[in-house]
Amino acid sequence: MSETVAIIMPAFNEESTIGPIVHATAKAVPQADIIVVDDASSDKTADVAQAAGAKVISLPFNMGYGAALQTGFKYAYKHAYNYAVQMDSDGQHDPASIADLLRAVQNGDADVVIGSRFMGLGNYRAPLLRRIGMKFFGTLASLLLRRKITDPTSGFQALNRHAIRFNASDYYPVDFPDADYIIMLHRAGLKVKEVPVAMHPSPPGKKSMHSGWRPLYYVFDMLLSMFVVLLRKHAFKRETEQTPEEQEGVGQ
Repeated sequence: MSETVAIIMPAFNEESTIGPIVHATAKAVPQADIIVVDDASSDKTADVAQAAGAKVISLPFNMGYGAALQTGFKYAYKHAYNYAVQMDSDGQHDPASIADLLRAVQNGDADVVIGSRFMGLGNYRAPLLRRIGMKFFGTLASLLLRRKITDPTSGFQALNRHAIRFNASDYYPVDFPDADYIIMLHRAGLKVKEVPVAMHPSPPGKKSMHSGWRPLYYVFDMLLSMFVVLLRKHAFKRETEQTPEEQEGVGQ
């Protein structure tokens, strides 16, 4: 049986970038299905993505990045994809790096392979405050996992079937799935690995999820979430696959 791959792209008002990104991704991984989750955009994101050849899931109202991303994982799990790649739809994540992510997860090196922009490939440089946050939470995650995590906020990842199932469940943090998510994976018995990838700066005028007052909320929310993760005893079992009847209730 051939191994199926889903490329999951959350999108909110990405009319100007989604078309070229879908085309570039399809060229890089022609065997994959590209699934764009339109988070109730007010522009023509859904139409442009569909015209470019993507499968489009349109949410009825804006749910945020994490919830849109999980919608894609629920779709991938229900439709029995063997692997999934999550990536942004604004051009930050280079489709040329997808093969490296998939290779690492398909080889069985890890359940989740995170693309790191800080492992020597490219010259990505985040704003100062964000670099401080990345370093802080990366250090915390490294201590808890007992292995170095260089890019805890990377949204460029490849996952196997076990991790897809985890992300489709109620364990998945739909607010800011960053360092707390990595710790959750570790405590659930899923193996995490980083590989170097190429990333580009956000497009001019692009509003970051961590802009304005949000960094303060993010720090508080992430620390609280990490604390709760450490207290929580996971019932998730890596080796156990659910029945088709249980699959229908994933995340509900």
